[in-house]
Amino acid sequence: MAKPFSLQTLLDLSQLRMDDAGRRLSELLAGEEVAGKRVLLLLQYRDEYQARFVLAAQNGINRDAMENYQSFIRRLDEAVDQARELAAQAGKLAAAGKLEWLDQRSQVKAFNTLSRRQQREELRVENRMEQKAQDEYAARGRRNEEDMGTE
Repeated sequence: MAKPFSLQTLLDLSQLRMDDAGRRLSELLAGEEVAGKRVLLLLQYRDEYQARFVLAAQNGINRDAMENYQSFIRRLDEAVDQARELAAQAGKLAAAGKLEWLDQRSQVKAFNTLSRRQQREELRVENRMEQKAQDEYAARGRRNEEDMGTE
């Protein structure tokens, strides 16, 4: 009968850690995607607002309206820059999360490899013991036949 893997607790713990790292990675990737979409939406809105400003300027606008457009475009530019920074941070966090998950996965693989080695070794020992028992049984049978033949 196979003995339980001596490091099973560590294998189970590393599996749990890998699963947790996978969940965190999934959340981080989702956050990165949301941040990227936010940048794109702000850029799109800025472009639309810039186009409205150009159209208004071509049709003639007063100085106050022009300053309002320009001021709002500057605020949009700041918002875009801020969103880009957040997206970059989200990307870095996602990359770190991926490295963490890969590290945890390699630990699980290492423990699984050790477990398979232990199972193979136990099977080899078991097969050897079984072969030895069969050899002894066969040898006893031959001795009994020889003993019966000499009587």
